[in-house]
Amino acid sequence: MSQSLTQTRYTISEVEARTGLTQHTLRWYERIGLMPHVDRSHSGQRRFTDKDLGWLAFVGKLRATGMSVADMVRYAELVREGEHTVDERRALLEHTRREVRARLAELTDALGVLDRKIEMYAMNTNTGKAQS
Repeated sequence: MSQSLTQTRYTISEVEARTGLTQHTLRWYERIGLMPHVDRSHSGQRRFTDKDLGWLAFVGKLRATGMSVADMVRYAELVREGEHTVDERRALLEHTRREVRARLAELTDALGVLDRKIEMYAMNTNTGKAQS
């Protein structure tokens, strides 16, 4: 028996439950090309695989980075085009990594300001002084 016949298949409802993505979002991902071709049953129902779930988890990480939908779709297109696109895929991910690191630096700075202000308030609460 071939691998494609023995692998686990999931309905769109099962994928929704496993990923937290709505069925509407899953269909939209497929429509815009963010999701690779999803196999269908003889009755036309989508049948997702573990590989599809892995892809959706990766897309979730890309979303968490703040990558634009257009860039995520471009990345998906490059994956489908094959191995000759590895350099372009890497460049896209490196660009996103630089943006994430810049945002992390901004957030770390902002967190430091909050920590100092909270510490100041804690000290002032003990002495009865209030500041802005």
